[in-house]
Amino acid sequence: MTNKTANNSTKNAKPVKSANKSTKNPAKPPKAGKEVIADYNGYDYKKIFWEDADRKYEDMADRLAIRRLLPEHMDTFVDIAGGYGRLADEYLDRAKVATLFDYSETELAQAHELYGDKIHTQPGDIYSLPFADDSFDALMMVRATHHFNNMTKVSDELYRILKPGGVAVIEVANKKTLPKMFRYWFKKSDVNPFSLEPAHLRDLNEQGFYNYHPKYIEEVFKKSGFKIDKVLSVSNFRSAKLKKMFGTKNLVRMEKSAQKLLAPIRFAPSIYYRLVK
Repeated sequence: MTNKTANNSTKNAKPVKSANKSTKNPAKPPKAGKEVIADYNGYDYKKIFWEDADRKYEDMADRLAIRRLLPEHMDTFVDIAGGYGRLADEYLDRAKVATLFDYSETELAQAHELYGDKIHTQPGDIYSLPFADDSFDALMMVRATHHFNNMTKVSDELYRILKPGGVAVIEVANKKTLPKMFRYWFKKSDVNPFSLEPAHLRDLNEQGFYNYHPKYIEEVFKKSGFKIDKVLSVSNFRSAKLKKMFGTKNLVRMEKSAQKLLAPIRFAPSIYYRLVK
């Protein structure tokens, strides 16, 4: 790894993730030489991205999916790219030992302030996780794949750290959404949502984000050794106009039914996978 930042977007993204040794105190960031995917150090992701913006619907949509997919009981669990622990209350009661893994010193310090000794914090590099093989009963990775330009390596690493029979709940930024289809059909975008190769969306910020076609990412998971157990379509109504028209509560009610119903179509912004090793 080098110091060169790959896909660095400090105000819209999440950091690189890694872990080696669990600690109850905010961990120091990785040493120089580690590749930074998206550096959140010094950026208040919790306040700016979630609290100050109208993202209650997206937050609840994530939580609905996680409650459906995570095991009810886990001895060891890790939240990969977990940031400040936005979703920690969805797994702390299910796991005997929970670890939150992220690159950002700022995010990990915030998580420690929020949860104290209830959760271990650990920094590191997503492409070279320092966890031992077969370390966890389950893991989760939400709102992170759009920062990774090598999902094959990420998938292989996640597979490696899971115990045999372990469960991985992974959210993937979807390339084949309905809005992207319309933009392509009406020549508003040259990104073809139907092609299988990953889309590098440089128009969104300087470095861009990566979106993945469902067929592509599912093949990546299978090649790592995962079995796809369940799939959910998530954030199906992610639209400022719909939020204004229906309100968050009504959209969440609609979302609850749509996640399973629309899963076979796979055109929501977020596709959730429950994978088994």
